Amino acid sequence: MRRSSTRKTGANAAAAANLTSSAASRVAAKELERIDILFGHYADKDAEGLIGPEGIESLCTDLGVDITNVRILMLAWKMRAAKQGYFNLDEWRRGLKALKVDTVDKLRKALPALEQEVMRPQSFLDFYNYSFRYCLTEDKQKSLDIESVCQLLELVLGNRNQVQVESLVEYLKNQKEYKAINLDQWSCFLRFCDEIHYPDFENYDATLAWPLILDHYVEWVRERQS
Repeated sequence: MRRSSTRKTGANAAAAANLTSSAASRVAAKELERIDILFGHYADKDAEGLIGPEGIESLCTDLGVDITNVRILMLAWKMRAAKQGYFNLDEWRRGLKALKVDTVDKLRKALPALEQEVMRPQSFLDFYNYSFRYCLTEDKQKSLDIESVCQLLELVLGNRNQVQVESLVEYLKNQKEYKAINLDQWSCFLRFCDEIHYPDFENYDATLAWPLILDHYVEWVRERQS
């Protein structure tokens, strides 16, 4: 009798687990279906499987967010979108599933939490470097022009390191030596803003592995201060 009871208990547990798994699978399938339907609402009619610039602009309108708002770049980061101004279906699914949303209303409500996630130190480093790569729109492009770099610095760092960013952007706009910035220089801008005391630069050591453009920037600021 005991063996029979044990077998029944085990069978019941297995049946319950199967039911739970099946129910979870159905829920996930329905969620994915809603995500795909939402994708279709914004997808280009002439380019199957893509949400293009017009679709993203429409999405921004529905979200109540300006297309130049940094949260749209954060959303692209969450999707790991590869091409600026476009979301494919896989990227869309990845982002919305990670955010656990399947409607525009849920996505709108998820944006503040996404921003908080991005602002965590390790996440921000990844987001910061992603934002540079995301803006490389040409094949084999390795650098961004100064105007684009200034706009991107203000967008991704402006609220985090406002005073330093304003000064660095002013320098970049006024200097004549550099026409473009590469990823290594871009990465060092963040480390510089986080680590170096501003405006005295007392802990800046030009003999360390800083890019030359930052040596020139520090010299430029010190000359203006003297």
